[in-house]
Amino acid sequence: MTSGSAPDTAAQIAARQAQAELLEMLTFSPEDGRIWLHGKRMMMLDVSSFGALRDELMARLGPRGARSVLTRIGYASGISDADMIRQRWPTDFRNHAYIGSHLHRLEGITQIEPVRVNWDPDRGHFDAEYRWRHTIEDDVNIRSHGLGTEPACWMEAGYATGYVSRMCDQLILFREIECRSMGSQDCRVIAAPASAWDDIDEDLDHLGLPLPSRRGRARPDPRAAVEVSVPPAGDAPQLPAVQTGDRPIVGESAAVTAALHLLKRVAPTTATVLILGESGVGKELFARALHQLSRRARAPFIAVNCGAIPETLIEAELFGVERGAFTGASQSRPGRFERAVGGTLFLDEIATLSAVAQTRLLRVLQENEIERVGGTRVIPVDVRVVAATNTPLRRAVEDGRFREDLFFRLNVFPVELPPLRDRRDDIPLLVAHFLRRFNASHGKSVTRLTQRALQALLSFRYPGNVRQLEKIIERAVILADGDTADLAHILSSDESPDPSLLFLGLDGKLGPSRDGGRETGLAPHLDLDALAEALLERCEGGGTADLREVSAQLLALVAQKAVARSGGNVSAAARLLGLKRHQLEYRLSRS
Repeated sequence: MTSGSAPDTAAQIAARQAQAELLEMLTFSPEDGRIWLHGKRMMMLDVSSFGALRDELMARLGPRGARSVLTRIGYASGISDADMIRQRWPTDFRNHAYIGSHLHRLEGITQIEPVRVNWDPDRGHFDAEYRWRHTIEDDVNIRSHGLGTEPACWMEAGYATGYVSRMCDQLILFREIECRSMGSQDCRVIAAPASAWDDIDEDLDHLGLPLPSRRGRARPDPRAAVEVSVPPAGDAPQLPAVQTGDRPIVGESAAVTAALHLLKRVAPTTATVLILGESGVGKELFARALHQLSRRARAPFIAVNCGAIPETLIEAELFGVERGAFTGASQSRPGRFERAVGGTLFLDEIATLSAVAQTRLLRVLQENEIERVGGTRVIPVDVRVVAATNTPLRRAVEDGRFREDLFFRLNVFPVELPPLRDRRDDIPLLVAHFLRRFNASHGKSVTRLTQRALQALLSFRYPGNVRQLEKIIERAVILADGDTADLAHILSSDESPDPSLLFLGLDGKLGPSRDGGRETGLAPHLDLDALAEALLERCEGGGTADLREVSAQLLALVAQKAVARSGGNVSAAARLLGLKRHQLEYRLSRS
């Protein structure tokens, strides 16, 4: 609020707050070509390319087929954005439902002007009318096909239907009554529950939802319809169908999906598998997944870290030992190969094996039999060997540290696991998974991260990969008070965000974040230098800086934001700021 102007309404304050918080959630990482919106990877597509895609769909599928494809894309996107809001504000997400219009505008789809909105979350009632301006689909449709007799904002309608349906927990259908592609100045859209429309068969068909029964014209369950089409992405990580006990493989990035695809292809065979990847990427986890997918799943899975066993003992550990074979061998005992008979033997850090152990391992792989250390009896073994290394074995062969014939015997089916920096799309899923695990083990209830903490996690280089992220989240759970972990809870002396990360300010310009540094916790859009320059320019123009008034306005703005983040709970906002309730109420009265 400026001096002499009318007080801002609650709706205006809420709108500014929504815009500011959304901008804080938007992150640009030019170095690796990623854009994030609250941990969800985004992409920029120019309008002409989208138009070409739409024209291609029209040519190949016809108008009806193209409409169905684009409507379903929009519907899935709307549900995904609603899940993101529900994850960001899990206890009062309905108070932030208005953010949908800001999200749509931020993502460059259209400008939404509400004409009327009647929403009663307690009764589950919703009906509304909107005007859509500057819609992308109208632009590209009119450019390619001119004016017609049918509405053309298919993806926008699908998005709005998905977003509002997810927020209301019932199917809310959006229909265009007027459209710019039909010659109207703007698009006029009506939204109402599915049960309020006379005929919804065509709408459901385009959305890909179950049609109502022809017998009795029974309506589908709106909640089930939303859930069946697109499962919620924000409530819990989406895990692949591979479980390894209480440590599942978490990830849906292309790199993880490709690795799992290779595992599923080789699992039914008897081929030796070599898993490659940096330290901490989860090589043993994927080896266990391979075992679970194989025909040997009910037999033992035995893991050996070759680098952790002294060179003088590694042969006895792998192949067993006969009584009296060496000093201290008071009784015979089987080795890891015998213990793994019928199952899988996982040899981690295979490159650290001694030359003698390499020779004996090669014979086992070729003949499927072993001799214990100090023994003369040949013991047949039916064991599948899965090896892993974080060292390039070809280089070790060239350097003479690893047998070439053993390398070829192990390298039958190599599977390379990506480092975490190449699968950043999975970081939000991994964070949610680790939060649940460490909340359970430490008796805490940390359910979310602040936006700046999540942005920092997305920008780390992670030399320790998933293992490093796991320990960061465990530390955050231990340090955090309440249900939210902040930047201070995840950073340590050897961890800092990537300074190349860029954020969008309220002025629409990209710039570096100040949240990543330790010197200040200010939001990226708060530019104190610009504020100081503006005050000095006012003074040079004959005005006064009135620092006392500027300070009061700044404190009032912080107070408003604290109340909004606390869901309107003034006492909670006061605790957030470290103030007494009456002190916060005084600052709010100055706004």
